[in-house]
Amino acid sequence: MWLNVGRGLQRLNQRQCCLFPTVCARQLYNSGTELSDSGYDVLYPGHINTTPIQKALLAVGSGVAALQNPYRHDMVAVLGETTGHLALINLRDRMRNDPEGYTVLTERPRIRLSTLDLDMMASLPDGSFGREYLRFLEDNHVTPDSRADVKFVDNEELAYVMQRYREVHDLMHTLLGMPTNMLGEVAVKWFEAAQTGLPMCALGAVLGPLRLNASRLQTLFTSLGPWALQNGRRSRCILSVFYERRWEQSLEDLRQELNIEPPPVIVSATNKRNI
Repeated sequence: MWLNVGRGLQRLNQRQCCLFPTVCARQLYNSGTELSDSGYDVLYPGHINTTPIQKALLAVGSGVAALQNPYRHDMVAVLGETTGHLALINLRDRMRNDPEGYTVLTERPRIRLSTLDLDMMASLPDGSFGREYLRFLEDNHVTPDSRADVKFVDNEELAYVMQRYREVHDLMHTLLGMPTNMLGEVAVKWFEAAQTGLPMCALGAVLGPLRLNASRLQTLFTSLGPWALQNGRRSRCILSVFYERRWEQSLEDLRQELNIEPPPVIVSATNKRNI
């Protein structure tokens, strides 16, 4: 019986994914080259064309894997790509309706080590956005190159919107003054959920607090959480800023321009492990 069911699913799924969604998600995620060369329409480098059934399997499998291990960034990335279509359309439209956001959409800048002038940023004065971003990277031992490339978004422009969201995530940490420990990541996720509407962010905002101890949970619900939600709702679209042209700007001036208030409490940079 199970053999027949397995054969039926294999015929339905042309990539012969495993019956278990988590394994299917991992197989599809790691098979970009094979699928890109198999005659499918490739919209952008690395794109993997998937059917609605495959996307559903990917969403379920990556969701289960992310719940089991929130540090599986590959599975969190797949979950965001397979569940965020409507939110990405809304973000794209907000960028189109903003002059600076439209420039970002047109020029498609990328935030990678290869595109950053680290020496110039290190020479900027303390308090400048570029210097504080570089300090965040150094203090938390993170790199923008850790952000995965988009694979499963079946629209080239929306794929860039998702890629831009990933690459400005560390900039949000800098703007919000949040480290990369669990409390800091949850606070950023609350902000991003209110700001972007991405289901992946909402899921992280709901489940992230389950991993906090009692004292940090109290801090989240009494001060950081309300602050993050309020700022996420009222601030300018975070994807509509050409950050690469703002390195010399004062961090405080940029916060005021984006309508982001400084955090109500200082979160110590301990337990530096990303969600």
